[in-house]
Amino acid sequence: MKRQIPESELIINDDGSIFHLHLLPEQVAEKIILVGDPARVDLVASFFDKIECTVANREFRTITGTYKNKRISVLSTGIGTDNCDIVINELDALKNIDFKTRTLKNQLTSLDIVRIGTSGGIQD
Repeated sequence: MKRQIPESELIINDDGSIFHLHLLPEQVAEKIILVGDPARVDLVASFFDKIECTVANREFRTITGTYKNKRISVLSTGIGTDNCDIVINELDALKNIDFKTRTLKNQLTSLDIVRIGTSGGIQD
């Protein structure tokens, strides 16, 4: 018997989306680009051939679309390692937990995640 994940450990909004990101499982690609600044999401997505969905909540902004026939999501994390932890954990839950039964899926999915952005550039 699979362990059911309690509501206190996995918060699902009334619309079926995950708590912080407000994303539904089908709105996330398996290839993901993380950026810090929400404004950078639009810049990255401007290279997409097609936009499938745009979702925003607080500092978390997501655009999923296609680039050269590859489905990709670009998502902002905001500032700090705490936010990165929230984002990565919620992305994992979106792909690997059945939200209806609150149990791990039989077939787990590995996500390809790349972080791009700036961090303390070298100065004279």
